[in-house]
Amino acid sequence: MQILAATDFSTRSNRALRQAGLLTRPGNAQLHIVHVVDDDQPEELVSMETREADRVLNEQTSSMPELRDVPTRPMVVTGDPFEGILRTAADVNADLIVMVSHRRQLLLDIFTGTTIERVIRKGSFPVLMVNNEAQRRYEKVVAPVDMSDASANALRVALSTQLISRRATLLHGFFPLGKGKMFVAGVNQASIDGYVASERKKATEELATFLVANDLGREKWSLRVEDGGAMEVISRAVAEMSPDLLVMGTHGRSGLLKTLIGSVTEEALRSLSVDILAVPPVKR
Repeated sequence: MQILAATDFSTRSNRALRQAGLLTRPGNAQLHIVHVVDDDQPEELVSMETREADRVLNEQTSSMPELRDVPTRPMVVTGDPFEGILRTAADVNADLIVMVSHRRQLLLDIFTGTTIERVIRKGSFPVLMVNNEAQRRYEKVVAPVDMSDASANALRVALSTQLISRRATLLHGFFPLGKGKMFVAGVNQASIDGYVASERKKATEELATFLVANDLGREKWSLRVEDGGAMEVISRAVAEMSPDLLVMGTHGRSGLLKTLIGSVTEEALRSLSVDILAVPPVKR
């Protein structure tokens, strides 16, 4: 597996490097580390920053404990940050890009945030957003699923990169359309609860059928089917389960996942304190 970790030498980026190092298994993986020097400045300054970046990058790779005994290839490239990352990912045929997460003070970090969003929007590579301290493996994984091709692809990628265990929790949200009408009509709570339960059962059966149809039914998934809005369902699950990793596709027909890096995925990346694997759709 080819892993590309991007760094801007910040303390936050160090978390991404450490996580990438722990994910790189000696013998069957290669870790490429890239730093992009902005080339929109005088040539002399670009050359100076490139030399200094090369020195710092080599120092980091030799001193960081998580990178010891890991086959690493440090690289310094020039260009726009997001374009440089994607160009390097294509050059090394990356299976996964590991990057630092958004800061919480978005107005103070618009540039970095835009770089991350562009890498996901414009690229065809799975991107692991690192929010928390590095850990050797992800034990508690939650994957929102809307039963689209993008959802199935996200699960396949997570399995192929070994970021997700076969006992991960699949999260599916549904809207019991008649619930509000029943409440307005004055239907008793027991009847409303019974209706919601029947809709949940139907959604669970549809999810099971979806998994089998996509050859994902052999895994021992834990299914969590809840009624509510997209971010409501995801945020509640994260708060209650405290997962290590959230797996999300970046294109879906409806439900939890929106077109490209739509509002739900983008909000999750910005607001949830959990590592997130964002998987783009398969380009046909």
